[in-house]
Amino acid sequence: MKSLSRNTIQYLKGCAHSMKPVVLIGKNGLSAGVIGAIDDVLDSHELIKIKFIDCKEEKKDLSRSIVQQTKSIMVGLIGNVLIVYRPHAEIDKRQYERAVAG
Repeated sequence: MKSLSRNTIQYLKGCAHSMKPVVLIGKNGLSAGVIGAIDDVLDSHELIKIKFIDCKEEKKDLSRSIVQQTKSIMVGLIGNVLIVYRPHAEIDKRQYERAVAG
């Protein structure tokens, strides 16, 4: 996955600002089910928030693992909330393609 420009990251953070977290990571951490759920949500939404509830100390390591396993891009880690982006597989269904392309 390519890296994003600073302007694109700022744009995506702005888009995510009003979003609510769609995945919560609790005391059990990452499991195959959680990764699968994140994958499914990224397929339909492209840009999501993930909130760390009980594993706040490991959030940086867990964030890197999530990005790696889902082949997504980390837009930001603000407090206990991770923002990730992965463009839709079908080009005509991409919501944020203009911002990412230019």
